[in-house]
Amino acid sequence: MRRDTAPLVDRFGRVADDLRISVTDRCNFRCTYCMPAEGLAWVPWSQILTYEEIARLVRVFLGLGVRTVRLTGGEPLVRREVETLVSLLAAQGVPDLSMTTNGFFLAEKAAALAAAGLRRINVSVDSLLRHRFAEMTRRDALDRVLDGLRAAARAGLAPIKLNCVVVRGTNDDEIVDFARFARATGYEVRFIEFMPLDAEEGWSPERVVPSREVLAAIDRVHRLVPVDHGPEPARVFRFADGAPGGVGVIASVSDPFCGNCNRIRLTADGQFRTCLFAMEETDLRALLRAGATDDDLARAVRGAVTRKWAGHRINEADFVRPARSMSMIGG
Repeated sequence: MRRDTAPLVDRFGRVADDLRISVTDRCNFRCTYCMPAEGLAWVPWSQILTYEEIARLVRVFLGLGVRTVRLTGGEPLVRREVETLVSLLAAQGVPDLSMTTNGFFLAEKAAALAAAGLRRINVSVDSLLRHRFAEMTRRDALDRVLDGLRAAARAGLAPIKLNCVVVRGTNDDEIVDFARFARATGYEVRFIEFMPLDAEEGWSPERVVPSREVLAAIDRVHRLVPVDHGPEPARVFRFADGAPGGVGVIASVSDPFCGNCNRIRLTADGQFRTCLFAMEETDLRALLRAGATDDDLARAVRGAVTRKWAGHRINEADFVRPARSMSMIGG
C-alpha cells in the first residue's frame, strides 16, 4: 500500500509542520498564570503515552511533513530519563528537536540532553528578581534556573531562548531589564502575552500587556531592528548597535498570528490538537492501543488538520475557553 506522505495542509492553505509534544502534565512549579498553588489532578500514568508510543507517532508525523518537534509539559524534566525519549526522536532524524522547560533540573540534565541529540532549549523565566520569581512561580528557584541556563550554554544547546509571560501590574516593569539581560548574556528573550489558559481563570484583558507596548519600551532604550523570522509566530528583533542577544514578542492576544499558524499539538495523554485553544481533540492513544497501523494514524491526523478552524476568538464576545488549561495541553 502506498503510504500517505503529502504535507499537512488545512482548508485555509496553512501547512502544519511544527509539532509540540507534552510528555507530562505534571510540574514542580505552580506559576500563577498557569496552575493553582495546590496543583491539579494529574492524569493517571496508565493514560500517559510511553516513550515508544511517542516515538512511533513522531515517525508518522515526520512522514506527513513535520520538521520541528518541541518537547514540553507540564515540566518535561520531571519525567524520568526524558533524555531517552530525546535519543529515540533524534535517531529518527527530526530536523529540529528542542525543549521548553522551567529550568529547575537543567543544570543536572543539560549535558545528557545535548548528548542525546537535543539541539536547543527554551527556558521559562518570568522575573529576574528573586522575590518576584518566587511569587510568580511559588518556588524560590531563580538562582537554580540561572545555573541551568549556564549549564545549557556549556552543553551547546543554542540559541538559548527565555520565555517571559508579561502580566500587567506584576512583572511589566522588568521589560527593559530583560532586554539588558539579553544583551549581557547573548540569550534571546521571548515576551509572551498573558493568555486565557490559566487554571484559576484569573485572566482578563486588562492584565494583558500588548506586544507593541513591550517593543516600544525596549526601543526607547535600545533601538531594535526586525529580523526575518519565517513562519515562527514570534516577531524577532536584534539590537541596532550590534550587541549580542535579541528579543521577540508573541502577540497571541493583541495581534493573533492564526492566519500563518503552522503548529499542532500532542498532549501527554495522546490527544491531538490543531490549536492551543481548540475545542476538539483526536484520540491518538486509543488508536495506538487498539492496533492502528501507521496509515490509520496518518488518516486521523490529516482529518483533524483538515477540520482546523480559522483561529481562536479571544477578542470576540463568543470566545470560549478550552476545557484544559495550559499545563494540561502543553506549552
